[in-house]
Amino acid sequence: MTENLAASSASVITRLSPAKINLFLHITGKRADGYHDLQTVFRLLNWGDYLHFSVADNTVDTTNTSDVETLCGCLIALAGAETITTNIHDNLIFKAARALLVAALELSKLPESLSQVHITLDKHLPMGAGLGGGSSNAATTMFVLNEIWQLNFTRDKLMSIGARIGADVPIFIFGQDAIGMGIGEQLTAIDLSDQQYLVLTPDAHINTAELFAHPILQRDIASLSIETIQSQSNHYIQTSLAPYQNVFTPVVTSLASAVKEALSYLQGLEAQALGTARMTGSGSAVFLPLDASVANDETLLAKWVKDAPCAGYVVESLKRKF
Repeated sequence: MTENLAASSASVITRLSPAKINLFLHITGKRADGYHDLQTVFRLLNWGDYLHFSVADNTVDTTNTSDVETLCGCLIALAGAETITTNIHDNLIFKAARALLVAALELSKLPESLSQVHITLDKHLPMGAGLGGGSSNAATTMFVLNEIWQLNFTRDKLMSIGARIGADVPIFIFGQDAIGMGIGEQLTAIDLSDQQYLVLTPDAHINTAELFAHPILQRDIASLSIETIQSQSNHYIQTSLAPYQNVFTPVVTSLASAVKEALSYLQGLEAQALGTARMTGSGSAVFLPLDASVANDETLLAKWVKDAPCAGYVVESLKRKF
């Protein structure tokens, strides 16, 4: 891998790599391929990591390269991710770049030369929190490299490539709030009102495979139509009314006391916030929707963050496309 690329300061691209929350998360059954069918509503936030892309002046000849792993190592240098994976090539940012190159080769769209790119990850989102940080990093990388390398993949094609990397990658490529089905890759846009949230990130991480295998996990929630989910948005935006729930919550809170404590803290604020506290994804982050009556009370929100049993953040929904 080329560790130090001679980048031009005029060619630096900085992008927010946003977090997501799940307003609810259901498992409706197990698929023949061993995965589970899910239903959820993804909400993107204006809070996340930042990725800085520095484009080098020199290029790499791709005409005689059949080893994509070696090519990717020549093209991409990554800083700021050293503590995430033991092998930097296992990072989702690298996997995203590699997946783009593979797809370009498969479709004979790989240019004869490509610019080297130095990527710096400014990490803010905790790992294993259900906020989608790694998947968001992968999606942002795919978008920007698609532009830099002029591969001209459509958004739909990028989503298809991203699904090979991870089930949460497509929502970040989709770039807007959405109903998610299948393993989360079948997305339908949904128009939700702007919202503020108090998000807590307890220091806990439960293995996802362990959660899916847990005996108390409910795996047979009745499937809802897209039309029903769209028409009943008032059941899960601010409050959480039946049947909308996160099926992982009882499992995670039984295994991780820090998550149980954080969720309990937010539940104690529900009467003032006029919202229902809940967990996102398979945990460990929990969040509380904030009613407009408290959303602009900076003193109150600062106190809630200060008194929280773990790191807390007041964030807003993200109303834009990539």
